[in-house]
Amino acid sequence: MKGAISVSSASLPCWGYSQMLVSLGPFVLLKSLCCPVLLMGQGIGCPEKSRKSELALNQSMREEEDGEERREEAVERGDQQLRALRGVADLNNGAIGLYNMGLSCCLNSLLQVFFMNTHFTMILRRIRVPVGHAEQKESVPYQMLLLLEQMQRSKQRAVYPQELVLCLTVHNLKLFVQYDAAHLFLSLWNLIKNQITDRQLADRLTTLYTIWVQEYLVCQKCSFETRRDSNMVTLPLPMFNAHSQRLKTLEDSLHCFFQPEQLTDNNMCLCEQCERKTPSLQGMRLTCLPQTLTLHLKRFCYRKSSWTQKISYSLPFPQSLDFNQILTQEQFHPDAKEKADWQYDLFGVVAHSGLASFGHYCAYIRSLTEGRWYCFNDSSVCQVSWDDVKCTYGNSHFHWGETAYLLVYMRKNPQ
Repeated sequence: MKGAISVSSASLPCWGYSQMLVSLGPFVLLKSLCCPVLLMGQGIGCPEKSRKSELALNQSMREEEDGEERREEAVERGDQQLRALRGVADLNNGAIGLYNMGLSCCLNSLLQVFFMNTHFTMILRRIRVPVGHAEQKESVPYQMLLLLEQMQRSKQRAVYPQELVLCLTVHNLKLFVQYDAAHLFLSLWNLIKNQITDRQLADRLTTLYTIWVQEYLVCQKCSFETRRDSNMVTLPLPMFNAHSQRLKTLEDSLHCFFQPEQLTDNNMCLCEQCERKTPSLQGMRLTCLPQTLTLHLKRFCYRKSSWTQKISYSLPFPQSLDFNQILTQEQFHPDAKEKADWQYDLFGVVAHSGLASFGHYCAYIRSLTEGRWYCFNDSSVCQVSWDDVKCTYGNSHFHWGETAYLLVYMRKNPQ
């Protein structure tokens, strides 16, 4: 049923880490300990023409500094790490990569998407710092804040996120585990939200990412309708319609997701008014969209043999989205808020290379201050073009190629 929203917890591996070369026809797969890449020209995520411009990104991750009161308290406690945070918001270093700690390309890509979102870092910089040392070690938002500051201070091309990784292991997010980016994103987001002790900041984080919808079920016999409000952090979009036909664009996928579904025969539901199972119409109405909108392309499907297959065919996505042009009036909730402002620009793409059982993640992110696109591929960061980003549309004839898996859009006119 479309109403039962869930995200697949299928584990998708990153490149292996034993030292060997595997011949793959016209290209060679290099497995290395630190920075695994699929050797085609200049490697995954950084086309040759873009790597020539691998210059330091003078993008600003500067946000308003923490309040003076918190700084003074930090100094009084004598906490060396917190004392070092003073004045860091004034630094303006280039973009920094993250070293692979052990199948951590998925985690690294998602962290860069969080850190490049200045609306998120504005919240992160205002968290209440845990008092005890043990509590600090187990606080995901605090360790993310320390890593962000370390990246801004660093004069190297990349840093090791070991403290954050150790913190995540306490919460059962282990190293050398093959994660699905959509599942790991939800796990990270929930850990951050649940560990922010300031309720106002937690509410701001919820508002920043949460999609609100109204699920409905209409009896086709008596027209009795049941409704339920629900929310999600990612919108799971299909690659095929109800007739198993391929969807050609992202707009088609969005329209299909909100298209009502007929429930008949064995799928009929119990009508409270008819007091029996009847044919029904099930669907969703969009109620409220967040400032940061995350779309999950369902490119991994399960076969009866428990074999997971990657759907690699091309699904173009635009630089700008206007939901008023995509959805019909019936697909909006009558009380939908700020519908006139539901116009978005693409901010980030988390792309997967390889097969469902063997692959690698990287992130393409547009700087909110410069408007330029960059590829974050573990420890490597390079400037890319929009044509490079479009290479993640997918290609059914090249299953090893990059395909967009998570799309992050930013509202054009944030309130």
